Parts: sequence; structure tokens; C-alpha cells
Amino acid sequence: VSGKCKIENIPDISDVDKLIKILECFGAKVEFLNKGIIEIDCSNVKYKEPPKELMSKIRASYYFVGAMLGRFGTTRATMPGGCVLGQRPIDQHLKGMRALGADIDVVGECIVGRAIDGRLHGSKIYLDKVSVGATMNIILAASTSQGRTIIENAAKEPHIVDLANFLNSMGADIRGAGTDTIKVFGKEKLCGGSYAIIPDMIEAGTYMIAAAVCGGEVRVKNVIPKHLESITAKLREMKVPVIEGDESVLVKGTGRIAAVDIKTMPYPGFPTDMQPQTAVALCLANGTSTIIESIYDNRFKYVAELQKMGADIRVEGRTAIIVGPNDLKPAQLTSYDLRAGAAMVIAALCAKGQSTVVDIEYIERGYENLVPKLRSLGAEIILDDDN
Repeated sequence: VSGKCKIENIPDISDVDKLIKILECFGAKVEFLNKGIIEIDCSNVKYKEPPKELMSKIRASYYFVGAMLGRFGTTRATMPGGCVLGQRPIDQHLKGMRALGADIDVVGECIVGRAIDGRLHGSKIYLDKVSVGATMNIILAASTSQGRTIIENAAKEPHIVDLANFLNSMGADIRGAGTDTIKVFGKEKLCGGSYAIIPDMIEAGTYMIAAAVCGGEVRVKNVIPKHLESITAKLREMKVPVIEGDESVLVKGTGRIAAVDIKTMPYPGFPTDMQPQTAVALCLANGTSTIIESIYDNRFKYVAELQKMGADIRVEGRTAIIVGPNDLKPAQLTSYDLRAGAAMVIAALCAKGQSTVVDIEYIERGYENLVPKLRSLGAEIILDDDN
């Protein structure tokens, strides 16, 4: 990108801090203009292998693959880290980059590649399975490639549309984001600009579940209700009243939750990132519920923590079976990943007595000011730093 780029609505989370440090390693100048607003100047960036200690701690590390191939024609990036959710297959990422003309493979713990002709070229790519990460990575790489790229069986998540809108605001030509066919017409270079990113639907959904579980009326503001439709629909099926506004949702926790069956699916289906939080709610539901996890192969580690609290929940393969209602008892709970950590906080809030949630660095990766926000709703919750 030539020129400065201003981005608004940046969350104050640890993953953003790490991403900024990685950008600075390339020579980018990053400045906070105000709370939630940063300005990035990449005019003088040069290729450099980003530090392993930062790259290995975030899931977003593989997005640098497409960005580096597009900008420098070469890449060496540490494999994704962050949450332990089982295998993060990157075969579709590699397939996409190879189709664009990259010689790329996994070498040890790194993704190593180069554009064979010095610059990537457009291609037609069919993703064998819907992959949010691969779709975004290919878009990033193809934006400055030579010619037209077509991505078929593309993911449709709102943040893919947001990425396309962001790149288009800087001079890219991306069409069809939000559908299963995306066309990217490569440009020689992109220019600076200003952009405000969309609200986080998973953060909003987490507070919606917390309200359903803990009771009371909670209005979640600054949301796009359409993005929350699958979450809202399941809550209503669980007999939890949800009222949509233009940019807000009101959840009325009545203390009564009905059992439901859930299968995680790519957008617009029910999001895998809402699965652990919803499992807590279903522990309190009257009847038997099932959750089928179709995205990740290791997303039920938190179940053992709920069992410690007295929940009647068991796992059979990729399915969790929950029999309720359960009176959850206080316990010391471990955060195994970002969303499971949020689920443990919700479970602790609805248990009678004092619980402790450890390994909260996972939670801090993706939730801005979680503790103050819950306190503002009446939760009795403290961080160790507060003692």
C-alpha cells in the first residue's frame, strides 16, 4: 500500500498488539490516533521473516502468507498458533497459493513460498471445503496479482465481506464477497485510505448467551442484527426472548431455557465460535440437547470443566450430549481456548458460589474489557491484578 491507512473500531485485545508488533518488524509505522483508531504507514516496508515468538501465538499468522506473497513475492511464516482446537489444516491455503503461481510448502514449523515468476498471476480456484482462512488468504494474495482470480466454494462470513470492502476502499477490485463465488481483479498496487471495521458478531453473541444464562434484560449495542441471525434463531428456539433493533439486540433472560439441537456450520449457519458458550446455556436447559461440531476436531476440551461443576454432559466423537437442567457448582476452571474461556466465565457467573477461571490470556486474545463490561451488568468478578 502506498500512503497511510486509517482503521477505526480496532479492539483493545492482545492479538491486535501482536499483529502491530509484527507489522513494525517489516518497517511499518503504526500510530494510535485515538482509542480504537490506528494509522498504518507501509510505504517503507521491506521483506523480513517475522519473529517466530509472535507468529506462533496467533491464529492470524497465516494471513501474512498471502500478504507477503502479494507484496514481496516471497514468504516465510511460522505456522498458526493461538487456540488449541485440533488440527488447523492449511491445505486449501497452499492449494490457492500454488494456483496463483507460488512454489509453497510447509517446512518444519514454517510456511515457505515464493512467486515462481516473481509475481503472482490470476487463476480459477475451487476450494474443496469452505474455509474462511483460505478464502481471506487468497483474496489478500490475489488483490495485487496479475489478472483475474475466481474463488469458488468461497466462505461467506461477514468479515470476508468486510475484508473485501476494506481492500476495495484502497483501490482493489473484488466482487462477489458474501457469495460462494468471489472474483478478484488484480491491481499493480493499492493506495491508502480510511475504513471502519464491522462489529464482532461473536463478542456480541457471547453477551447474548450470558444474558440468557444469568437472567435480566441486556441490550447489546453496536451490532449488525443480520449477522447474528443464527444465534438469535437458536436463542428463540431455546425460548429466550430476543428483540432486534436497528443496531442492537435486547435479550431477556427469564430463567427458563429449552433444550435444542445444534450443528456448527460455516456462515450463515451456527458459528463454531459460539459452540462452547451455548453449551453452558444448554446445561441449564430442561431436557436433552446435542451439539455436533463439524468445523474443528478438538473443540470439546472444556466439557471436563463443566463436568467438574456437576454438568451431565458427555462427548461421543464430534457430538456432545447434554442432559439438563443442572445446578452448576463452583470450581476452579481452565480456559483451553478463547471461546471456551468465555464459556467458563459464563458458567462461573451462573454457579452458586465463588469460582476461579485460570489461563485468561486466551480470553484476552479476543474480548475487549470483558471484566468491566460484565461488572457493569452486575457481575461480581475480579482480576488477580485487582486484589
